[in-house]
Amino acid sequence: MAYHLKDKVVLITGASGGIGVSCARELYKEGAKLVLTDISQKSLDTLAAEFAKERILTKTMDVTDWESIKQVTRLTISKFGKLDIVFANAGISWKESAYTVFNCDESEFEKIIEVDLLGVWRTIKSTLSELVKNQGQVVVTSSIYAFTNGMCNAPYATSKAGIEMLSRSLRAELAGKGTNVSVLYPGWVATPLTEGVFGGDRLTTNMRELGFPMVLRKAIPPEKVAKALVNGLKQRKPRIIVPARWIPIQLFRGMVGILSDWYLSNHSRIQSMLLELENRTKKLN
Repeated sequence: MAYHLKDKVVLITGASGGIGVSCARELYKEGAKLVLTDISQKSLDTLAAEFAKERILTKTMDVTDWESIKQVTRLTISKFGKLDIVFANAGISWKESAYTVFNCDESEFEKIIEVDLLGVWRTIKSTLSELVKNQGQVVVTSSIYAFTNGMCNAPYATSKAGIEMLSRSLRAELAGKGTNVSVLYPGWVATPLTEGVFGGDRLTTNMRELGFPMVLRKAIPPEKVAKALVNGLKQRKPRIIVPARWIPIQLFRGMVGILSDWYLSNHSRIQSMLLELENRTKKLN
């Protein structure tokens, strides 16, 4: 049966980022009531100005802080009386440059894991009783990095693979309760988070061009991700892969993974560029 989004209460983390903003707008068009959260109240207020006040709640929320998430959950129930959908979308990556595991800063690596993996876990766990009560939905923003090599972006890729398995496990555990769990797998999306591999950084852009075939390299606008998300929620899909050209890669991920790992490890130009990246980033540490 179709899942109607009108009057559903949707909590979005990372709501002021590229994907978050587009998804908020698309869900609002469908008649949903939105709980917009992020670490900056100013950016949330800018987004909220587009919507009717009675259908919006904005609140800063730190996904690394249990109490911060629980407070937002309480505010949501107080204002709207329920919570139907949680969109665990908040995520970060390297601040200044891509790094290898060999020369990255340990604290930055762990911060990315803290937000992108444990932040999703905390968001889900803090809201799950409400979602189960309403037979609602959880959707997490994973990535193509859940099934492609995470070279130069290991903490981000590790997190995305981790939340994929968390969500798959949770989906099986909640099936009998009528609660759905979906994994959103965006490909390359034109947002500030991906600027480094789309011309903003020569080395990582060149490595992407050597590492991926042309058909997979084109970035899509976040609005396309938003439309796929809404369609997936309506159909309670377990997997939302956008753009569709990544579906064969996901289906044959085992073989593709073996071949791509071999290719990246044995491509002399890519290996040379990795050394260049490490020499360059030594100056940043």
